[in-house]
Amino acid sequence: MIIGVPLELRTGEKRVALSPGNVAVLVKKNIKVLIQSNAGQAAGFLDSHFEEAGAQIVTSREEIFSQSEIVLQVQSFGSNQENSDSDLDLLREGQVIAGMMDPLANPQNARTLAERKVSAIAMELVPRISRAQDMDVLSSMATLAGYKAVLLGASALTRILPMLMTAAGTLQPARVFIMGVGVAGLQACATAKRLGGVVEAYDVRPAAREQILSVGAKPVVLDLEAEGTEDKGGYAKAQGEDFLRRQRELMTEVIAQQDIVITTAAVPGAKSPILVTEDMVKAMKPGSVIVDLAAERGGNCELTQLGQTITAHGVTIIGPENLPSTVPNHASQMYGKNMEVLLSHIVDEEGGLKLDFEDEIIHETVIAHGGDVPHARMRDMLGLPALAKPEPEAVEDNNQGEAS
Repeated sequence: MIIGVPLELRTGEKRVALSPGNVAVLVKKNIKVLIQSNAGQAAGFLDSHFEEAGAQIVTSREEIFSQSEIVLQVQSFGSNQENSDSDLDLLREGQVIAGMMDPLANPQNARTLAERKVSAIAMELVPRISRAQDMDVLSSMATLAGYKAVLLGASALTRILPMLMTAAGTLQPARVFIMGVGVAGLQACATAKRLGGVVEAYDVRPAAREQILSVGAKPVVLDLEAEGTEDKGGYAKAQGEDFLRRQRELMTEVIAQQDIVITTAAVPGAKSPILVTEDMVKAMKPGSVIVDLAAERGGNCELTQLGQTITAHGVTIIGPENLPSTVPNHASQMYGKNMEVLLSHIVDEEGGLKLDFEDEIIHETVIAHGGDVPHARMRDMLGLPALAKPEPEAVEDNNQGEAS
């Protein structure tokens, strides 16, 4: 089996799909790993590091695609809408490509990849089940985004986070409020707490209360009733406009007391809900900060501008883009581990490819295979008919008794 890792194409993308540590593990399993020259440089991994781990360095992208049976990327076709179309001509029939593909937002790409007769594994679709936790790239990257969001907010704030008692007087701690406590939100809570802030958090899911307490934050409870706030995959579900309007009304008073507000509410494949309106921003204290981690999906704050830091009504609003890539070394280590585990799941001991569609992990993540789109949700989004389930084989009954 030959695995190839090309240089990431998207502007500003500093991660690489495998770290040298991951390469060393794969090589011990008799898997040949090709790394495009300088693919890991922005993450602090030199070509020499990969060579020491057992990888072969190649200079051209074309060579990576032409020689590799499986191509691993961070932002693959679909996720990288800037320039990944150029990779399409390099793909060949029977090849496997794995990476983030943003399939729920761009379902038509599954059909495009199927037409190339490649097998495409969209890493965002890894199900949230116990045996798939160590290949869950969304959780890995959200952990880093939550951490970095607090640092961005603290840097932009006009005061420090911890309480300090000094000869010049006592400095009161900053108040930090986290909206949405999935993986990113919980890491933001924990980071803000470690920095000395007074941390509160809110999530529509009732189960989140214990999680908030576990990281040292205080749950904020609103007088709201929401049914079906969490889907079977553990993600928050989109709520109706009546619910969101009432939520915003109750949240205005809470937000007005905060120094830093970090919003994390994103629904896969959908526009982010507006949680912070312009009127709510007007009610905030001058010098306070909003860090909108949902900026790439339209933003939780009505005023957020993707990739920009703006000031509105005396409040600094940060709309970060591709935040995990700003800590590329650890992001690549975590992403690479996710990929390493995926490979152990789809490559057998003899080095052959095994895609078992009876396995939940496979049938939930493979969006193109054998010239078709096998993924049920993708087919529905594309208006394709559901695939027929194979009929069970008839079993001849050789033990029939004589009729009495």
